[in-house]
This record gives sequence, structure tokens and C-alpha cells, in this order.
Amino acid sequence: MQQHDRRLDRRGYYRSPVTLPEHRIGKRPANAGRKFPPEPLSRDEVNAILSECGSGDPGARDRAAFTIMYRAGLRIAEVLALLPKDVDTGGGLVHVLHGKGDRARVVPIDPAAVALIDVWLAHRRELGLDGQQPLICTIMRPNRGDRCWDSVLREKLKDCGRRAGIAKRVAPHGLRHTYATELAREGVPMNAIRQLLGHKRLAYTEGYINELYPAELARWIHARKWEPPSAHAAS
Repeated sequence: MQQHDRRLDRRGYYRSPVTLPEHRIGKRPANAGRKFPPEPLSRDEVNAILSECGSGDPGARDRAAFTIMYRAGLRIAEVLALLPKDVDTGGGLVHVLHGKGDRARVVPIDPAAVALIDVWLAHRRELGLDGQQPLICTIMRPNRGDRCWDSVLREKLKDCGRRAGIAKRVAPHGLRHTYATELAREGVPMNAIRQLLGHKRLAYTEGYINELYPAELARWIHARKWEPPSAHAAS
């Protein structure tokens, strides 16, 4: 039996070397040994990033992908695994069939987010894509309809953050952090946040939220009273 040349995609076109699994073998990752602290974004910062996605098919696709991360808290791998059938735009639900640990969950999503996803779905139909291809897929021929590489979305998000003038580190998981932080600030119960994020244990969610948004500490500090001297008296 003849073996398939891994340098070719399923249509017989040569793949870029960076997409091959062996491309990074023996190479030290750029972020090796580095731990990045979480930096949740503000709502204005997220809106600025979405505004920098641009227009046309690429802009609609990227905006839909980033919106799902931000408004449903999905991991980038979960977003890339979605099929159109997994997003119930009528009911405002996203079905994650194989989350981390192969756990399934259903995540509600708000109408404003659904509207942006609907825009991308309309673009998909105009491109001749049906429900068999991943929701977030490649656009350009000859690989139109193939699953989008996570590195593509990461770079696109980073570029949008740079153009928006965001000083914080902008990455897909940062949108998930922002989602969790906003839920905590809005008073959503911790167990509900656990379910929405797809965490197995509540203790992990509590630690996750406390690292992102130490709500109890903030309440204590904000409640402290102090009357500083006036500027005139201090001088």
C-alpha cells in the first residue's frame, strides 16, 4: 500500500513546512521556561480588538472566533473543533462536544454575540461552504474549508491587539480569562462559572477566579476608610 506524502494536503497541494508536525522538533519554543501572568482585558479593549478584525471574509471569521472565546469562554481548541451544527444561533447555545478531558458541556451565548456569528455564517454560505466543514475554517483556495490552524488565530489576535494599541499581552486564553472575570464581577455563582468554563472541580475554578479577580480581597480593601489630609494642610 502506497504511503501518503505528508507534505501534501488532502487535495494534493504542497503544505507549508510550518504546518508539518516535525517542523518544531528539536527547536526550543519561544516561550520555553516563561510563565505569563493572566491579564484580563477590559470590555473597551476587547471591543477595540474586534474592531481591528477588518472586513470581508477574514474579518467576519476572525471576529466570530474571538467573540466565541470572549462571550462563551471557550478554549481555542474547543472553538476550532466546532461545526456549524454545534452553534444553535436560534437558542443562543454553543455545544462543546469534546472539551478538556473529553467532557461535553453546553454554554449559553448572548444575542449580540450570536449576531456576529450569524454574519460569519452568511459569509460561509456565500463561499459555498456547508455544514461539513469546521465552523472556523480556512478561506483561501485551494484549502478552503479545512480546519484553521490555531497559530493563525493566535497571530491574528495578537496583530489586532497591536493595532488597537493594547499594552497587555493579547492571547486567546486571555479572552477566556476576561469572560471568567466579568462573570465573577457580575455576581454569577462560582459553581455556575465552573460549569460554563468546563472545569472538573470547583476548587480549581475558585483558584482560577481568585487569581484573575480577587473579589473578596477587593471588597475588603474598598471598604477601608481613610481621610487623608487636604493638599493645603499637607504642604
